[in-house]
Amino acid sequence: MADFDRVGPGSYPEDGFVSERIVAAGADDLERAAEAALRPRRLEEFVGQRVVRDQLSLVLQAALARGSAPDHVLLSGPPGLGKTTLAMIIAAELGASLRVTSGPAIQHAGDLAAVLSSLEEGEVLFIDEIHRLARPAEELLYMAMEDFRVDVVVGKGAGASAIPLSLPPFTAVGATTRAGLLPAPLRDRFGFTGHLDFYSGEELERVLTRSAGLLGVALHPDAAHEIAGRSRGTPRIANRLLRRVRDWAQVRGDGSLDLRAARAALEVYEVDPIGLDRLDRAVLTALCTRFNGGPVGLTTLAVTVGEEAETVETVAEPYLVREGLIGRTPRGRVATPAAWAHLGLTPPRDSGTLFDT
Repeated sequence: MADFDRVGPGSYPEDGFVSERIVAAGADDLERAAEAALRPRRLEEFVGQRVVRDQLSLVLQAALARGSAPDHVLLSGPPGLGKTTLAMIIAAELGASLRVTSGPAIQHAGDLAAVLSSLEEGEVLFIDEIHRLARPAEELLYMAMEDFRVDVVVGKGAGASAIPLSLPPFTAVGATTRAGLLPAPLRDRFGFTGHLDFYSGEELERVLTRSAGLLGVALHPDAAHEIAGRSRGTPRIANRLLRRVRDWAQVRGDGSLDLRAARAALEVYEVDPIGLDRLDRAVLTALCTRFNGGPVGLTTLAVTVGEEAETVETVAEPYLVREGLIGRTPRGRVATPAAWAHLGLTPPRDSGTLFDT
């Protein structure tokens, strides 16, 4: 069975590099194993994503009432928000087994045909990073999802022949962080599409309280609030920070997960009050102190902080832009007033004219 193809903690394999950041939203197999004990098993246990949860509940309940497989489900959104968890919940709600694979693991149509031909009736097939499926596999999946049939090609050249193979009804669940990369024919074959948004601070506090209970530790409400504020709206990051706070409390504290422990632990791991880490702050500091607030080109900014341009653009920038700390302009990156305020600096009056031509 094809499986996940991960390359490291908090990694971005589709981009060709690995990030070891504690605030990275990606996860490797080891972290997924740690997360397994914290995953909710039913929709009513799932915190946040109220709209998607309610819509998905209707789809599943209607399918159970009809005694048939529900429509195929596509889940999109940034990493770490619960797409894999929802796929597992779908299988649990249907009382079906879950088959897990990923786009990078399926490089040939034959790989997908082998998975599809072994499915049982009502089974849920979860394809993570579905936007990375090879084109021949995509075309095979079209037919399987629509007609529950695949054509297995036997032989080569002029003597090759296609043998139709019927498949039992199944439910495909696709997960993607880049819905725009999905070809329209594949996207249209999903009867239900749900987009997962970043979590609010209150929702993350509920996630942390639940996770702490499962870990067998008492989390003070003010500590939960502190961790949630530094978790970048992402449950995976929140749970990771919770485990690091637990470690600090056990090794250097008195075992209590209170506000003091939370702040001390997150200081050790260089996560500041709004969730910025060393790389984020390095980008902001260079932009404000070296380049007078910009605008400055991406490559120049990356060289200044000692990182690859792709790392800065893909790893650091998305959160900094989302938080309104930097802006992307045709002339380069610029620091916003919020960036200067966060660093405790006063923006110069002529910061917008440094690179004027």
